[in-house]
Amino acid sequence: MLAVGVASAAHAQDMEPRSYSNAPVGLNFLVTGYAYTRGGLAFDGALPVTDPQLNMSSAILAYGRVLDIRGQSAKLNVAIPLSSLTGTVDYAGQPIQRDVTGLGDPLVKLSVNLCGAPALSLKDFASYEQDLIVGASLRVTAPLGNYDNSRLVNLGTNRWSFKPEVGISKAIGPWTFEAAAAVTLYTTNDDFFNGSTRSQDPLYSVEGHAIYSARSGIWGSFDVTYFGGGRTTIDGRLNNDLQQNWRLGGTLTFPVDRFNSIKVYASSGVAARTGNDFDLIGLAWQVRWGAGL
Repeated sequence: MLAVGVASAAHAQDMEPRSYSNAPVGLNFLVTGYAYTRGGLAFDGALPVTDPQLNMSSAILAYGRVLDIRGQSAKLNVAIPLSSLTGTVDYAGQPIQRDVTGLGDPLVKLSVNLCGAPALSLKDFASYEQDLIVGASLRVTAPLGNYDNSRLVNLGTNRWSFKPEVGISKAIGPWTFEAAAAVTLYTTNDDFFNGSTRSQDPLYSVEGHAIYSARSGIWGSFDVTYFGGGRTTIDGRLNNDLQQNWRLGGTLTFPVDRFNSIKVYASSGVAARTGNDFDLIGLAWQVRWGAGL
């Protein structure tokens, strides 16, 4: 299933099982979904606020296609979230209320398998059995979401982000074990709160997944991620907001028929140095077509 649901709701802290799995070249995916987060701000955990009590609902529309790049399979994904956020945060000792609806920052992700996942037609893919896959990806978020520089909490971030990643996926019987390491790089926001300038250090992350696939096509995974770094500077002042956070989650996907499948996923922060701890639950419907399916 197209791995964009969690990424759309939580750009830096996402967990994406099967990011580097193989699929027939020419296959298309269209995903509609809903994600709900409660607690901290899922897509910007280093805002200079405390005690976040925020609820965010996001409708997600995503498209993906399987490509052939130098004889190995690859995936191109595009996702757009439409979100509604409400709640309070504390800033300078005072509670601030925020209630906003609009577009979040869209993302584009290209994942390329480097070995172990050859580009195959649907006919040839029927006999493919995974062993070890090594892949790499680049995810880019664009500063197109709803943003107001008179507000601390926004749906958009008014900056670009770039997340290169490398990952491996090893199949052992019905189990697949995955690991990935990444770094998220941010451009400077020159129009932060009341016209301030905000920059952020790279945010490093590692994630792992243990996936069990049944013969019926149902699969589930246990997901874990750690992310650290991401300290911010506002108008030349370095903030004490180094992130050192752990999240645990789970994903369950089951087919409806040959063309449709449903995914449910959830995650929660288990340790957070900064005030960006949040709970997430989501549901997505995927339709696939093409490649002679």
